[in-house]
Amino acid sequence: MPDAREDNERTLRHEMWRRYSGDDWEAFDALPAAVRKRVAEHAYDAWSVNVMLLWQHYKRVYGRTPRAERALIRYLDYCERLERAAFASRYTEMYGAMLPHDAAAATILREKPEAA
Repeated sequence: MPDAREDNERTLRHEMWRRYSGDDWEAFDALPAAVRKRVAEHAYDAWSVNVMLLWQHYKRVYGRTPRAERALIRYLDYCERLERAAFASRYTEMYGAMLPHDAAAATILREKPEAA
């Protein structure tokens, strides 16, 4: 796997996270449907191999249950918020202005959750 700076990655993610190597498509396909849907809606590339490793951890903790899926999705949401905050902070440092997406109070485009 190329270094994040050698591919299309232009954010500071390589400073925040470690990207594990492996087949991203195979890892994605092995995830539960609810987790795959959330990964597809992630604001950044959620790195499917990393998510698969997290899924294996959550399965050990909770079993292969909807609770494990929800816990993983909450953790992915948390990681996404950390990434967005770091990116917005770097943007402000570089340009002396608020990230336009945040200044506009824009949200991340996602499908609306299904009614329970």
